[in-house]
Amino acid sequence: MNPQATIAANLAEISGRIATAAGACGRRAAEVALVAVSKTQPPEAIEAAVAAGQMLFGENRVQEAAAKFPALRQRHPGLRLHLIGPLQTNKIRDAVALFDAIETVDREKLARGLAAEMARSGRRPDCLIQVNVGGELQKAGVLPDELAPLVALCRDQLALPLTGLMAIPPVDQPAAPYFAMLAELARRHRLPALSMGMSGDFEAAVRAGATLVRVGTAIFGARPAADPGPR
Repeated sequence: MNPQATIAANLAEISGRIATAAGACGRRAAEVALVAVSKTQPPEAIEAAVAAGQMLFGENRVQEAAAKFPALRQRHPGLRLHLIGPLQTNKIRDAVALFDAIETVDREKLARGLAAEMARSGRRPDCLIQVNVGGELQKAGVLPDELAPLVALCRDQLALPLTGLMAIPPVDQPAAPYFAMLAELARRHRLPALSMGMSGDFEAAVRAGATLVRVGTAIFGARPAADPGPR
């Protein structure tokens, strides 16, 4: 099977599994959007996914996305792009210009910088707060106990277009309890979007209420072993 056909077949399989997982808990498949994680993938692989009907992609790095997606967007105006990796404050202007959603808001300085740039540019990509559900020192994200003040700052004081929460559970523990934690935090703060679940656990995330699942390797194949990014 050629690479384009493989990507198309993988997308069809994942969409079917999302639909099955959603149906098993009384949800509609349309409630769950698949974010194809295209980090490290060449434009040809993204084009193959687009040809198969995939129009929503996720990138971890602003610079890499800026090198690939403007040309792709010229050819495919309906394409949408989410930032799913950490955002440095010196990249805020580029991120606001490029992405349709920023899923990794995790601190006051970043929130204030985003609000200022949105006011300056008039562009208002959706924002999700990243929650460090496992309390892992090496991971970005606000701790669950510190989420409420950041939600209040983003939504009430800065009037950011805050839509939901995002998390990456610890890799060495069952993900379901962390998905349940994030879903409860979202419910408590009246935030409808839930970005959780990757290639190995997206079905559990759907059952827990995910509205966005971020899948990379199950669509495009394995990344180089040295790449530590979301899968």
